Amino acid sequence: MPAHSTSLLLVCCSILASILQAQKGQTTAEKNPYTVQSNVDLVLVPVVVRDREGRLVGDLTEQDFQIFDNNKRQVISGFMLASVGPQPIPRKTIEGRPQIPTTSPRRFVILLFDDLHVTFSDLARSKEAAKRVLAELNGSDLSAVISLSGSVNSGITADQVTLLAALAKIRPQTVFQKTGTDCPDMDYYQAELIVNEHDSVALQAATEDVLNCNPSLDNPGIAERLAEHAAERVFALGEQDNRVSFASLRDAVKRTAALPGLSTLILISPGFSTVTAQAKHEESQLIDNAAISNVTINTLDARGLYTTEVNASDRGATSTRTNQLKSEYLRSSMTQGENIMAELADGTGGTFVHNTNDLSGGLKSLSSPPQYLYVLEFHSRDLKHNNTYHRLKVRVTRKGVRVQARKGYFASKLPKAKSR
Repeated sequence: MPAHSTSLLLVCCSILASILQAQKGQTTAEKNPYTVQSNVDLVLVPVVVRDREGRLVGDLTEQDFQIFDNNKRQVISGFMLASVGPQPIPRKTIEGRPQIPTTSPRRFVILLFDDLHVTFSDLARSKEAAKRVLAELNGSDLSAVISLSGSVNSGITADQVTLLAALAKIRPQTVFQKTGTDCPDMDYYQAELIVNEHDSVALQAATEDVLNCNPSLDNPGIAERLAEHAAERVFALGEQDNRVSFASLRDAVKRTAALPGLSTLILISPGFSTVTAQAKHEESQLIDNAAISNVTINTLDARGLYTTEVNASDRGATSTRTNQLKSEYLRSSMTQGENIMAELADGTGGTFVHNTNDLSGGLKSLSSPPQYLYVLEFHSRDLKHNNTYHRLKVRVTRKGVRVQARKGYFASKLPKAKSR
């Protein structure tokens, strides 16, 4: 039998306790028997493996896997296979309606709506899709409808009326969104280029925007300073947006992990930019917490099929070159939004549904956890804490399979010890 590390054994015990708790019918969640610690030297990698037909593979062993960190093969120090059994068939009452079981259910479906970044139109379509999915959940499932801002929380329930009432209350929160009326009108991605990267091209484009929306201003130096001040303001707002978003996501993962069964957290969002070292560190910690807590994060792009081109109203009277730059910044910003959605899903054994207008079908496909989920563990050798991103690659020796796994992690700088 391979030697398992202490931390992975704790994960196994936690999952086993969850399953036993569900089977014994306990109705309240017990406290986790371990404390999640931030230790980036220890990396957890959830992996989903499918065959050529797309069916999940559940008979692999530790010897079938290889892990590479920045192309360097690592020693697997822990291995686990989590398996989801068949769901119980709900009994029927005399009226023919499903009877809610008195024991704790095996499955929880948590719908987390990102009301901080979504538009009114995308949210409306997402809510319609959610209505159809909630109507099809069987009587053994409990659900919750919550919002990223924290303004809406239905609580865990099987009551359709309560869930739909919570769904109806979700509204876009525009505190971190662009208004389209600012001068210059830039997003967080462009602002970060100006403030952190000192990108002269991005600053020049913003300066031209200032001159364009202030025709009476004929001083390029003043226009440049106004562009710099605007970039600092937008960047600070974007940083606050990231802090709030990750704090809410961490709380959602923590609450989901405490549920007495195998749970699926579905994030419905257009995504948001994570371009700074701090944001990437927050993302890595979030994936670590979800992995060690056995929480699968599935993600659905609320935008459906979308265009990355700047529309006519956004082009204004600026030069062709500046309009091209705006399109490039928009594409990069949207790609950043997609990246975090894909990374959260891949990093926790979940699925990312995007580039489709069939939000109902996509959401329905995300409502169940994977039947087989492998969790690999390794200690990164000679790790340098220098704010660098480490790319991970998982290989399976069996031929004819497709591997979905965590793409990487962020090795943030360790805090300096306080001098006495």
